[in-house]
Amino acid sequence: MRRSVAIGVLTLGIMLVSGMAMAQQPTAQEGSVSAVEQALEQQNGTLEAFYAARDFQAAWTRESRVEALVEAMKKLAEDGLEPADYGADRLLAEFRQAQAGDDMARGRFDTRATRALLTALRHLHHGKVDPNSIDADWEVPINAQLPPMGAIVRAVDAGEVTALLDSVRPAYAPYQRLRQGLARYRHIQRLGGWPMLPEGGPTLRLGETHPDVAILRERLARVGELEVMAADPSILPAADLEAPDPRRFDADLEAAVKRFQDRHLLETDGVVGPRTRAALNVPVGKRVDQIRLNLERARWLMHGLPEAFVLVDIAGYRLSYFRPNGQVWRSRIVVGQPYRRTPSLRSEITHLTVNPTWTVPPTILREDVIPKVRRDPGYLARQNMQVLSPSGQRLSPGQVDWSNPGNVMIRQAAGPGNSLGQVVVRFPNDHLVYLHDTPAQSLFAREQRAFSSGCIRVQGVLEFAQLLFDDTGSGHDLRALLADRRTRDVPLAETMPVILHYWTVHPDSGGQMVFRPDIYERDDALLRALDRPLAL
Repeated sequence: MRRSVAIGVLTLGIMLVSGMAMAQQPTAQEGSVSAVEQALEQQNGTLEAFYAARDFQAAWTRESRVEALVEAMKKLAEDGLEPADYGADRLLAEFRQAQAGDDMARGRFDTRATRALLTALRHLHHGKVDPNSIDADWEVPINAQLPPMGAIVRAVDAGEVTALLDSVRPAYAPYQRLRQGLARYRHIQRLGGWPMLPEGGPTLRLGETHPDVAILRERLARVGELEVMAADPSILPAADLEAPDPRRFDADLEAAVKRFQDRHLLETDGVVGPRTRAALNVPVGKRVDQIRLNLERARWLMHGLPEAFVLVDIAGYRLSYFRPNGQVWRSRIVVGQPYRRTPSLRSEITHLTVNPTWTVPPTILREDVIPKVRRDPGYLARQNMQVLSPSGQRLSPGQVDWSNPGNVMIRQAAGPGNSLGQVVVRFPNDHLVYLHDTPAQSLFAREQRAFSSGCIRVQGVLEFAQLLFDDTGSGHDLRALLADRRTRDVPLAETMPVILHYWTVHPDSGGQMVFRPDIYERDDALLRALDRPLAL
């Protein structure tokens, strides 16, 4: 007993000393991992709480407990994390070595093993990477609430570390489907991946015969989009005179190509042109990495989601409204262009603006509208736009020196041609973005829809707005408000949570992985940070 107390006291001393040393390390790099960048503040406090909950007694005195810890850490690979970061490849050997040493060696190992466990818990719960370090537009609070320390201590003492890690893993279905997708694509990778179509090859379409079609057929078969065509006559029914030609582009192959295109946000025409060929030729290793980094994005978000909320999937160009009655309303959206990105954020929808006017934001005014006015003096009148002084006084366009207009404002009057359409859905945020209607309805027909200046255009927004009124008990008839033609802000009786998030892989309802273009080029920075080794 006295020996374990000694180890406990030494453990606390080692924890404090090592913590001070870590606090003196240089500032972390871009994409810093949470366990390193917040080293002393998070690790020391949590370590102290852990040992305080067990009266500062050593935790890892039995080999069976260390084995349970190692086995649990190995399973982190199924979440796209690297088990070696947490010592899965060395902790058991270090334990045995420490057992042959003195109390100081055993105490040092004990705090090391505990730090590895607590770090793994944090990373599995809310991510290894700090999103603020790689995304300047990030505006989503992270839920970092772990289980009570008493529950962690009890799990360690019972050797139930795997169950402990399971308890902090996001429990929502999309996360589980991403894990299943990761296992599937890693299996394909172990089998050698898939064949590549020759670069610069011809466009392939229904009815054609070409050697590349046989490669295409095998490529789609590897991911389950198509059954492999038998080329051996001996396995065909006797009635068949000859084997089908795998080089021929038939109707089954066209249907498989359309499925592939649909799951990669390509035009679903069944024709293998340059864009479809490029998507087919993305190596399986890159697809594995995409799934891994989107598991990380899911860990940032998928905790404590409200029962009813609006989810804006930026890279997937869709909005999903999870209604209080359990139904889900979905629609297509248009998001910001790569140089005017729609930010990631979490907020509350507070009110709607019906029959809105549109005051042109400063960036759009400077970069878009004023250059058009300089080239075409009649532009403002055709767009039903008015020029205002900084105090709001209406000015004649002819009074303004458009080569140096100063602080003038331009406001578009309400009406059918207004850029915001008939209704705006508003929520407070530092980026001044919102959801809105649009007169440019044709853009919703595109598969990839990054055309806006940062705000989100919603197809069918009038239906969406009425659902918000109905579901929050607001008691408004949108049609009557629109018919009144007055511009007004209409509050919701209860706010509705809204989340804007960026996913470049998302599982569909059947569990198939849907890969999206990385329109804002955010994947590489996240992958570098996710793959950066830890120094625990």
